[in-house]
Amino acid sequence: MNEEEAGRIVGLYRRHAAAWAAARGTEPGVEAGWLARFAALLPPKGMVLDLGCGPGRPVAAHLASLGHAITGVDSSPEMIAMAQAALPGHDWIVADMRGLALGRRFDALLAWDSFFHLCHDDQRAMFRRFADHAAPGAALMFTSGPSHGIAMGRLGGEPLFHASLDAAEYRSLLAANRFAVQAHVANDPECGGHTVWLARRD
Repeated sequence: MNEEEAGRIVGLYRRHAAAWAAARGTEPGVEAGWLARFAALLPPKGMVLDLGCGPGRPVAAHLASLGHAITGVDSSPEMIAMAQAALPGHDWIVADMRGLALGRRFDALLAWDSFFHLCHDDQRAMFRRFADHAAPGAALMFTSGPSHGIAMGRLGGEPLFHASLDAAEYRSLLAANRFAVQAHVANDPECGGHTVWLARRD
């Protein structure tokens, strides 16, 4: 049943896009410290691929305010429409990150509170997608769970799927795809309990 819930994520975020965006807000909150660490690895006017960008605020908008060029990808057309309205000077694409093949490489890749909605096997496959879109020296930041398993939350009164591999497997997948871990904190108390990975392509 939980694996079936993973397949309902796209529809769930489409139905609740406006409510989710309103609740998320427009300014960085607990993620501000990690965004600063991520941005410190970017070159001036870096090209950022934001996977699961949602409505473009607050994360993409914050990076854009620092002078970076954003390519945002989200499977929800409703989310992408909001991102285009908020940040019209950037590139917004309706697509599923699991099949992404843009034929371009970026200075940084971000999957904040999006990657962890994929099932275990889809997460494993994403590391090749990350590598295919990463320029030499590119930063990669994503959120996961603290240990292997599945957790169910709620969005708009409906079940919301989350999954995670264990830390050792994430480290192995990163290394196999030539990403070196720069920082990792599980259940970070300074980030609302997020488990965060920051890595860099060699």
